[in-house]
Amino acid sequence: MKKAILIIMAALLILLPLSVFAGGEEEVQEAGPVSFDFWTTETQSDRMATIQVLIDTYTTLYPDVSINLVAVDENDLVTQVQTSSAAGTLPAMFEAPAETAVAFGVEGIVDITAATEIVKGIGKEKFYQGALNVLETSAKDGYYALPYHGWIQGIWYRADWFEEAGLKPPTTWEDTLKAAKYFYQPDKNQYGILVGTMDGEGYDEQCFTPIAMANNAALFDKDGKLVFNSPEMKEAVEYYAELAKYTPPGPQTWRARDYYLQGKLAMFYYSTYIMDDLALAEVAAGSLTSDNFESLKGTGFDPELVDKTRLAPIMTNKSSAGYGTVVALGLFTQDDSAKTAAAQNFVKYLYTQNAYITFLHMAPGGMNPMLKEISTNPRFQNDPKGIFKHYGAEKMGEIIQGLDSIETFSIVDGNRMEAASQITAQKIIPEMIYKITQEGMDVDKAMAEAESKMEKLVK
Repeated sequence: MKKAILIIMAALLILLPLSVFAGGEEEVQEAGPVSFDFWTTETQSDRMATIQVLIDTYTTLYPDVSINLVAVDENDLVTQVQTSSAAGTLPAMFEAPAETAVAFGVEGIVDITAATEIVKGIGKEKFYQGALNVLETSAKDGYYALPYHGWIQGIWYRADWFEEAGLKPPTTWEDTLKAAKYFYQPDKNQYGILVGTMDGEGYDEQCFTPIAMANNAALFDKDGKLVFNSPEMKEAVEYYAELAKYTPPGPQTWRARDYYLQGKLAMFYYSTYIMDDLALAEVAAGSLTSDNFESLKGTGFDPELVDKTRLAPIMTNKSSAGYGTVVALGLFTQDDSAKTAAAQNFVKYLYTQNAYITFLHMAPGGMNPMLKEISTNPRFQNDPKGIFKHYGAEKMGEIIQGLDSIETFSIVDGNRMEAASQITAQKIIPEMIYKITQEGMDVDKAMAEAESKMEKLVK
């Protein structure tokens, strides 16, 4: 009884009205007696709890619908989907990075028609265009999935250190490498920059992509021909390997942000997910210990770090490039049309204004809305953690606006390169980076090996 009362209160106080899209007027209809699985990559316990509240509220209002929430680590998602597909047990609904969603679409296991219907129901013009572009089918007649939230990535750096040293912000290849070398003082346990060097980690490719694109390097040309092993790409790989020399020791992932939060790192590639760590002591706590790295002794929270930090979202060399990612909600093709209808309706519900903002507030700054009107919504700007007040609504608006200009290897001159998403899903580039930076493999050999794997996927 107590649980039921709490759920109803949540429905009344947090998530109503349910009948209106955040971006439109279409109603969320009850699907009838049906049960389906929802796979999410939000594996943290607190986020799982929030999503479960959304589910409980929805199913309390629509008792004929049962939704089973399943957490799947992002790095394991592709393998688990392949296994589930082979067994004929795919969930009806999933949340995953857009590149992974496109890869599923290329394999023919997502329901493009169902996703496209929802996009049109909300209104294409109400989404950030760049976010929609990364999920558009190659025929440009539909969408593999729906953009739900996303982030912008760049180099976060100690502006106070740069100013004291008389160095320019890390916005170009030259200035970034110069600063990485300058601040690299391993004898003092201080490092110049953090870039990903761990085998199988998507973080590696997230760091590498804007560097490569700034050098006009690409996986494919506009006609869909694989051009990975090019002079431009080799220069980018060699440059990345050089930057990796000034990264904390060992194969590294995003976790090495601890060095920055403990004052031992000048620059690090990261998304806007870092905003709460910089602003709030309780969020930063996990990075202020010696638990993750023996070389870090742990330290107290620096409340001034957020003011000392700046973001360089664009990298420039031969051209300029920015990077971000979109996390999508998608629907796997089902034999049971009732499951598809139920999943469609739940997706629509998750776009209702209050449900949407509740979801986004799980990670203020990291989860940014894909609907333009939500970014200026007063409730969205008033996040429960008080993150935005440390940055200001104007700066947050500028960051979110960057979702209109997301660039990836998957789109060349407006043409969708579906195989690029498969390459990303298979972690071919991270594997190459690991072999070069950690195993000492020759760049030419590693690139040739990577290209061979890409060719097999293309075929």
